[in-house]
Amino acid sequence: MTLYGLKNCDSCRRARRELPDSELIDLREHPLPEPLLQEAYAQFGEALLNRRSTTWRSLDSDERGRPVLDLLRTHPALMKRPLIRYGERLCLGWDASTRAALGIT
Repeated sequence: MTLYGLKNCDSCRRARRELPDSELIDLREHPLPEPLLQEAYAQFGEALLNRRSTTWRSLDSDERGRPVLDLLRTHPALMKRPLIRYGERLCLGWDASTRAALGIT
């Protein structure tokens, strides 16, 4: 199982604690591969963009108006976290529905 997120993200840290055998790939060091970015966008759409992040708040209105995929390519930290790849499936975020999908109670 692979988690895509940030080392210092609280949600990613919680996910890592509950998924000790997972691998965390830091988006700042290794942005999402293009095929995975396309797949995640096809599945989650606009929800892939974290509009509550510090990075989002630092963008000017012109930058915020860019297409989601362009923003995520330029600013990987704007992605909602973690993006979890398990088998052929993807989950986004760390909430009750994600834990249920992964079989964690």
